[in-house]
Amino acid sequence: MIYSIIITLLALIMIVMAFIAIYHKSLQVAIIASGIISLFASVVYIFLAAPDVAITEASIGSALTVVIFFYVLNKIRRIDDKK
Repeated sequence: MIYSIIITLLALIMIVMAFIAIYHKSLQVAIIASGIISLFASVVYIFLAAPDVAITEASIGSALTVVIFFYVLNKIRRIDDKK
């Protein structure tokens, strides 16, 4: 029972973060919101007894993707500053 409530709460937070990622004007906030979605998805996978998927989602979805997005965003801004 408590697992269902926690999973539902995490799913609602993920939906809110998805709307923030889509509709927010700042790219940094959108990237962080997508990272939070991946982080909460990995917690949901833990509750659903899929630890291998949770570890993969946490390492690639939450960490690596966010780092790559911020790296590319920084590169784009440097190119725009040179023009």
